[in-house]
Parts: sequence; structure tokens; C-alpha cells
Amino acid sequence: MERSLQEDVTVADAHRLGVGRLLGPLALGVVGGCTLLGNGEAVFAEGFVEDSKLTLTARNYYFGSDRRNGRLDQEDWTQGFLLDYQSGFTQGDVGLGIDAFGYLGLKLDGGPGRRGTGNLPVHAGNQPADDYSRTGAAMKLRLAQTVVRYGQQAPTAPVFAISTSRLLPQTATGWSLASTDVANLLLEAGHFTSATDQVSTNHDGDLWAGYARRRADHLDFSGGKYSPVKGVSLSLYAAQLDDIWNQYYGNLNLVKPLSSTRSLTFDANLYRTLDTGAAKAGPIDNTAYSLAVAYTQGPQTFTLGWQRIDGDTPFDYVGFGDNGRVGGGLFLGNASMFSDFNAPNERSWQARYDLNFKTLGVPGLSLMTRYIKGSDIDGSNLPANSAYRGLYGADDRERELNLEGRYLVQSGSAKGLSIRVRQAWHRGSLSTGGSVDQLRVILDYPLRLL
Repeated sequence: MERSLQEDVTVADAHRLGVGRLLGPLALGVVGGCTLLGNGEAVFAEGFVEDSKLTLTARNYYFGSDRRNGRLDQEDWTQGFLLDYQSGFTQGDVGLGIDAFGYLGLKLDGGPGRRGTGNLPVHAGNQPADDYSRTGAAMKLRLAQTVVRYGQQAPTAPVFAISTSRLLPQTATGWSLASTDVANLLLEAGHFTSATDQVSTNHDGDLWAGYARRRADHLDFSGGKYSPVKGVSLSLYAAQLDDIWNQYYGNLNLVKPLSSTRSLTFDANLYRTLDTGAAKAGPIDNTAYSLAVAYTQGPQTFTLGWQRIDGDTPFDYVGFGDNGRVGGGLFLGNASMFSDFNAPNERSWQARYDLNFKTLGVPGLSLMTRYIKGSDIDGSNLPANSAYRGLYGADDRERELNLEGRYLVQSGSAKGLSIRVRQAWHRGSLSTGGSVDQLRVILDYPLRLL
């Protein structure tokens, strides 16, 4: 990563650069939440305070996309500060608590000719913002091992999940429930009415069908994950994006030990998506699935994967906020750094290699490379009222090569520092993103403050 003329931003610079302004609203949110929870010592009983966690993560992020086909490149260098607070629960049969966050993003380098990375808001004149911030909170209630939350949250369900791939994460506002009262079973459900993308500062952005670019009033989902025995898990979920689609998801994951150093892993994912209600995106009848088998021997893992999209529409998933940036609700095996390989009727295969250096004497260091090739894309048979009409041709194709290295500092004053370098080379039809060389360098340094 080339350095600009600016200095690296350290944790010690946080208050000088504005992190202090996040602490005030965050503290007010926590105090306000405590007022709603009750009065006196009961609120701060053992558990609420003693189980609280406060973490500040300093994130330094370089993002560069060298785009061909006559398109402008995308590039910036940013610094983020992510402050997260999670309280414990008050004592009693029903425990109350609060979660809160404060995020700050700073531009270190980037100009109007290189906008669009998803790390900075863009103002008038196509000028990336110098800084931006947002705060939020969610109240929570616990009964036994069931927790109900209301407010701004970070859902991770396979049919509705935020993306954490940029400087700041997305969030969504609504109700959620998560229960682990039954051994080896996670049940969860949610009702969400608004969302915030990575570069927005408001809390009332829209929910979208990401590729169709159609807004929805709300989203509901339910489902769970069951692990009957060690090495076996089964997930089933369903979601409704209001007046756009019903989406169903299933996953089967099996890990079979062969010896103390060898194992086989099988992973299968299936999505079924059908239009519903007013069908704002037009008719949808899509089945998407992926299969993968991984063989691990000592520090090495070899993976082969196959993915198929059946239907004249792409496999679509939920977008967040003012700009409708897609979230993280895509658990197909061939979704990679740049492309999702989810085009209409697309068939794709993957070969992947992972190396963990722990057993080679360098704990914390890992490398990954993968190659994915997609073909048979055909989106030319859609009716005139489809929101996806015109996005894809009759014989589009794509391929992508990824290389990633990551190192997690194991000890010393920098313990916990994560350094991640990701490089993608994508070649394909313009409908799949065209020709792009993309580099991301991400440094995360979490500090436990409480």
C-alpha cells in the first residue's frame, strides 16, 4: 500500500481527531437506556455492570480497484474507530440490558475521481467526505436463555445479514429474538423496518431487493440451527421481503475426522426464492445451491466447490440504507471477494487452497488462494415487468482469482492486531463486473476498555 503524505492515525490520536465526540452520544445512550430499565441500585446490580464489555477497534483500510472497460478507478485510504458497548443483564427472572455503538470514519486519502469504494459518503461535486459518524443502541430483555432486542442491531441470519466488508458495518433497526433454551439448538426471528448502509449517518434508511433496486416496507425472518452431534449441523430459515419475495434457506454441514491431523468437510447450501404480494420486482422463481468438499491434512486444506443458479433472475438478497448496498445475506459457497457468481442460470466451480502456519512455527499467519469460473449466464428471457430485465446478456461469463494473507499478532504490546491483505483479479462480461483488479489492506486493532 502506498502511503500518502499524511501520517498513520494511531489510537492515541483518537480524541484529537474526533473519537471523543462519539463517547458523549454513546454515554448518553447508555445512561438513557438505564433510565428506561429502572432506578436505583437494581439497574447496576451484579451482572449488568460486571458483565459489561466496552471495546474500541481502530481500523485502517486501503481500498483500490483498477477498473477497465473505460470506467473510473476506485481508491481511498481511510481510518475508522468502532466503539462497541454490551451491558450484562440486571438480576431477576427477567434481565434487562442495553447494547450501544459509536462509529467514526476519517478520510486519509481520496478524491472525487476515485469515489465509490463504499468506505466514504460522497457529497456534492462527487467529493468524498472528510469524516462521518453515527451512533445507535438497542434495548434487550433476557428470560432464561432467550433474548429479545429492539433497536439498531447487526443481524447475521443467512436470509438477512449485515455486511462488514467496508470501513464501517451496516446496521438494521427492528425487533429480534434469539433462543438457546434447547441444548444444541439456536432459534431466532426478526422483524426489521429500516436499515443503514456503510456510508450513511441516518437511522431510517430503506430495505431493498439488492439487485432489483426495489424498496420494501419491512422484512420478517425466522429459523434456526441444530447440531445433534459433534461435527453435524443443520440450518433452516425463511424470510419475507414485503411485496417482493419469500426466501427459504437450508444448510447441511458435516465434518468427518479421519485421524488426529486429517478430516473431510462437506457443506451444502440451498436457497429458494419466489415472488410474493405485489411482486414489486416482477416474477421471481429462483433456486440457488452450492456444494463443497474440503480435505484437511495438517496445516493444509484443499477445497472443491460447485454452485448453480436455476432461474432467469439472479439470486438476489437484501440491500441496506439510502443506497441499497447489498448486505451479507449470501451464504453460497462460491461468493468471493469481488463477485457473487449468482447470475441467472450461472454454473460455477471453485478450487481453493488454505495454509495455516501454526504447525509450521508461525502461529497467527494464514494464506488462502482460490480460483472460480462461471459460465452459461443467460438473463435474456425475462418479461418486460421484471426489475432484472436488461442486467444480463445471453452468453455472459466470468472468472476470478483471489489471494489473501492474514497475520494476527500473538503477544506483546500489539497483541490482537490483525493485518489482512486481499487481492482479487476478476475478468468477465460487464454484467458480472467486467475486468477489475482489486486490492484491500485492512489493519484492525481492538482495545478492550472494559
